Amino acid sequence: MSFFPGRDPDPGDPHAVDSIETLVIPRTSDIGGLEVRRALPTAKRRLVGPFIFFDRMGPALLRAGEAIDVKPHPHIGLSTVTYLFDGRIRHRDSLGTEMVIEPGDVNLMTAGRGIVHSERSPQEMRGNPQSISGLQTWLALPDALEEMAPAFANTAAAALPVIRDRNFEARVVIGSLHGAGSPVTQYSETLYADIRINPGGHFPIPATAEERAIYILDGAVVISGETFPADRLLAFRQGDEIVVSAAQSASGRGAHIMLFGGAALSSRRYIWWNFVSSSKERIEQAKEEWRTGRFDIVPGDDKEFVPLPQG
Repeated sequence: MSFFPGRDPDPGDPHAVDSIETLVIPRTSDIGGLEVRRALPTAKRRLVGPFIFFDRMGPALLRAGEAIDVKPHPHIGLSTVTYLFDGRIRHRDSLGTEMVIEPGDVNLMTAGRGIVHSERSPQEMRGNPQSISGLQTWLALPDALEEMAPAFANTAAAALPVIRDRNFEARVVIGSLHGAGSPVTQYSETLYADIRINPGGHFPIPATAEERAIYILDGAVVISGETFPADRLLAFRQGDEIVVSAAQSASGRGAHIMLFGGAALSSRRYIWWNFVSSSKERIEQAKEEWRTGRFDIVPGDDKEFVPLPQG
């Protein structure tokens, strides 16, 4: 999803691993039966590379009669990245796009100067129990592209490169990792990878990206002898080689992490509701445009919308 009224996350407890700059414990919100954990932004860590927003959706089982219904809402100055592990979501936007995203696919919607979209459970799935699990992240656009024309692209799971060895399996979602490159468009240097570490295995994170972090999706990991449980965001110090190992568990399972980051932006970003910009004045302009109905409508989903928040 790209609109959840979740609470801001908290910085984590002090830790002993020098290579970890920030530990974030996400805040959890229940949105119509769907548990959402928000890990970015937080007061102590606003961005990791271009990533300015990081939400973990589920995993959850929606009961019969429950559905995801995120009404049309606007964005500026960013790209949204939707990546599912389970379930399906129908995306519609003001460009006329209609797309059902499947697990492993990448939906990259670039707002630029302005776009409106909705995200809902497909009609054919309504009335039955449905599982949902995935990530919604936002990438702040670089200064020169904040007002670019809006765009949408879907990349199928089969097009993403996969790296395998006896220790791990890694799918490169955006950017390059260990010699494998994703076809998904980058507007600034970006790293995003879905990594499953086998029981007893480890994954080396190179120091090539300027800023790097992981989100622990499942299992627990060990870094420099310290163990970290699931649902933690760990941001690393620049230039350090990091080795992430799957912690031993009674179940014998490994660990599932998301690696993300990239080059730091060259200027500050402000975020208000669904708007991201290097200019406070531009955000005020976008607020007025949404309040007065000057954004485009979403074909096929133009009967409802999310009103501008007060305050």
